[in-house]
Amino acid sequence: MQLIIRLVVNAIALWVATLIVTGIDIDAASTQDEVLTILAVAVVFAVVNVLVRPIVRLFSLPLYVLTLGLFTLVVNALMLLLTSWIADLLNVPFTVDGFWAALLGGLVVSFVSWVLNLLLPE
Repeated sequence: MQLIIRLVVNAIALWVATLIVTGIDIDAASTQDEVLTILAVAVVFAVVNVLVRPIVRLFSLPLYVLTLGLFTLVVNALMLLLTSWIADLLNVPFTVDGFWAALLGGLVVSFVSWVLNLLLPE
């Protein structure tokens, strides 16, 4: 149940990012296609965050220390760009147009996820 809740939170956060950030788009024909696309992207995003993110954090640990944690924003942007690339390979119509859109999108996804996790009970 916890996994499903995390997926829904990620899906909502990614959906909000597509609404707010220009450069993050879903090219779906209908509302149903958009929901399915968001759920598929949330699954890809979760897999990227579980498998790739710890490795990137380990190798970039000196940059985290040097920037007092601000390098987290760059890692979030890179994870969003990687999610977009994998979605393109899987023919999922989700695109992120460049690093700056990914950086802003990472901020939005992090903020929305944080707020939703605050509202949800343990």
